Amino acid sequence: MGLMEVREVTVRFGGLIAASEITMDIEEGTIHSLIGPNGAGKTTLFNVITRVIDPNIGDVLFNGESLLKSKPHEIIKSGIARTFQNLEIFKLMTVRDNFLVGEHVNIDTKLTAEMFQTKHIQTEEANSNTKAVQIAEFLGLKNRLNSLTGMLPYGLQKMVEIGRALISSPKLLLLDEPAAGLNPSETHFLKEVIREIKSQGVTILLVEHDMSLVMDISDYITVMNFGKKIAEGMPDQIKNDPEVIKAYLGESKYA
Repeated sequence: MGLMEVREVTVRFGGLIAASEITMDIEEGTIHSLIGPNGAGKTTLFNVITRVIDPNIGDVLFNGESLLKSKPHEIIKSGIARTFQNLEIFKLMTVRDNFLVGEHVNIDTKLTAEMFQTKHIQTEEANSNTKAVQIAEFLGLKNRLNSLTGMLPYGLQKMVEIGRALISSPKLLLLDEPAAGLNPSETHFLKEVIREIKSQGVTILLVEHDMSLVMDISDYITVMNFGKKIAEGMPDQIKNDPEVIKAYLGESKYA
């Protein structure tokens, strides 16, 4: 039994089947990549996991408990955080404040305590700020904590979104195309960041089109095409799978 179990998930939008009977186990402590052409159903699956959409059929279990009972805002409390295919950050807020938005789930306070700034609140705020500084340092953002996020280069904005997810201390981190739009140097840094996140005990589910990145860091790969799972295995198995090559990789250097 994996940390997360996707069981026979099917999603229909009218007559379109975006995901068809998808079953997938994500083992704890691994980097599990989900790949496939545009429109294969990868982000649809992410949205089912994070409760943005309901499956027509199937279930998603996390630590043995069904996520389908949870509302979207409750998912982060269960230990799952995500980034988005299109950046979802607060561009008019500082890097620090973007991080602290992600930390709200770990702060248990009452309105009266907030109003009167009790010792408990002051301690919570100090701890959150310390955590924000640590994450900023890890992501190369320590000198940018007070910068407006929208003024940063695109690659650093991507790091802000990852940092906002990390500050909630997730058990499972979902990364939706984190390398999109990055240059080779930024992609290399991202690769090291993902490896370090894994080394800290966080399980990662990665959707990504950069096959060099995927093949280099993945422990296990699931391949989708037209809403169906067409292959699954370790990187060496996937890059030599005839059906995967035909559907997605092409006659590439990975074959």
